[in-house]
Amino acid sequence: MPPALGRCTLIVPSVRPSDKPPATMAMGRRDWLRSFATERRRMLGSICAVTITVPDLAPVEQAYTRFLDMRVVFRGEVPAGAAASWGAPRAAGCRLLALAPECGDETLLRFVEDPAAGVCTPFVTHGWNATELTVRDTDALAARLAGSPFTIIGPPANLKGFDWIRAMQVLGPSGECLYLTDVGGDAALAQPRAAVGQVFIAVAGGPDLAAMTAFFARHFSNAMSAPVQVPIGVINRALSLPPETRHGLALLDLPDGTRVELDHYPLGAMPRPRRPGHLPPGMAMVSFRVHRLPPAAMLAPPACAGLPPFAAARSACLKGGAGELIELFEGV
Repeated sequence: MPPALGRCTLIVPSVRPSDKPPATMAMGRRDWLRSFATERRRMLGSICAVTITVPDLAPVEQAYTRFLDMRVVFRGEVPAGAAASWGAPRAAGCRLLALAPECGDETLLRFVEDPAAGVCTPFVTHGWNATELTVRDTDALAARLAGSPFTIIGPPANLKGFDWIRAMQVLGPSGECLYLTDVGGDAALAQPRAAVGQVFIAVAGGPDLAAMTAFFARHFSNAMSAPVQVPIGVINRALSLPPETRHGLALLDLPDGTRVELDHYPLGAMPRPRRPGHLPPGMAMVSFRVHRLPPAAMLAPPACAGLPPFAAARSACLKGGAGELIELFEGV
């Protein structure tokens, strides 16, 4: 991985369970079909929203609509029910802005305004740290972002060994980190339908990679790649580590060409400070589709939160292995 890129999430193959019963399987076909249906019900679906806590919505809206061609799909306030479901009752009444790519609403960027939250520096605290969007032309987008409120921290570069994939990393107006990636027509990954497309990877980091992967294995049936040790430039730069420093990384496969990346953070990264009753600052939460809410310890009983992307669906929130907030929308 070129140090300027610091990305390797797309090069790790994952092993998928077979969709057909092996010839030596002892169970009958009916039993296998029942087992397969159960596994599908347990599967974590694709990413449908990323929620970011920011001090001020105005510069966010201006930057994303002007330079990334996002469009506003919702303005309003966080309902008390939604705030309770997030385990953040004091977020009730906070202003909320939801943006979507110009090509559709597959994924939303939701920004919650909290003036006291401050700016959260990515990659130095545990939890969600980066949002990756698929784009059509990384170099053209880099030229467009020159002089914009987006700061390029990793200029466009090809993934080592995967030259058809080209990515860059930027910080948004509130310090949030975006990876902007041209996947080069890779059929295994979500494809952009506009210059800037959908969120297709969400990146979380924590001090115990085994605990993070075990959490997803315990609650969901998605395939997980075996952990690998790789240099990750954005982590090394944020923590002032030598560029060749390696970190553990695993990928969780999701439907529709989307993924979750789980990174091991070394000593120096800390738990994210969070005021009681509030959302975490910065990249606070990632939302997913599920067939059925799992029998897990939710932060609040499932309910219809009344917010996009699925205002009428039952939703609930739980904490992952690094304290990351995971929102689930049922039956969508």
